[in-house]
Amino acid sequence: MSRQHQFKAREENILAMAEQLLLESGNGDITLDSLADQLDLAKGTLYKHFSSKDELYLRIIIRYEEQLFAINRIDDCPSAGVARMIFQQLLNPQKAMLLNQIEERLAASATGLNRLFGELYDIRRQRMKRLIDIVSAHLKNEQSSMTTRDYLSSIWAMGQGGAGLLNSSFYQRYLGRRDTLRYALVVQMLDLPSHYPLCEVNEGVLDVDMQELVEQIETESEAHRNTTY
Repeated sequence: MSRQHQFKAREENILAMAEQLLLESGNGDITLDSLADQLDLAKGTLYKHFSSKDELYLRIIIRYEEQLFAINRIDDCPSAGVARMIFQQLLNPQKAMLLNQIEERLAASATGLNRLFGELYDIRRQRMKRLIDIVSAHLKNEQSSMTTRDYLSSIWAMGQGGAGLLNSSFYQRYLGRRDTLRYALVVQMLDLPSHYPLCEVNEGVLDVDMQELVEQIETESEAHRNTTY
């Protein structure tokens, strides 16, 4: 294996271990000393890959975003794509919620991360466009008058709420099983468009809504690029 490949492999190991330690910590923070100990590396070796702990955290978030994008790029039926969108939040709710909290913290307080935030938002913009295509196709297959924007918002609301419930010790102790709840939430979201039957006057509105949503993503992405972190 070349030195470059060894470097990339070690970096992947660092990211994977750091993510594992973050999930185990429960508070969204780890020390570089503990990370180096777990990997049996000198602390200085970590700085060959990441200039700071904030950069390490943001690279973990970028890696997660790349994984989500790869899953969403699977080219099969729209209903399967919608189901995957919900499962992304429900299969590992602790991870989804924790990384979101860390990202918000970094965006509010970290400095010197413009390039990495730009990389994150570029990947997310591509994923968002793919999600819009999937959701729009499912709505058309269901002959639904629900807008792409409203359906995406409903999916995220259900996913975030479901993730919070699945991550709750109260739910785990008293209310029910994780597998049956995940199935129920996915079925509800797949069935939701059928409650909004399509009529002729809706079709043009839906196309305009979809285009406006894509344009909004582009505008917000440009704003992100011009923001200093």
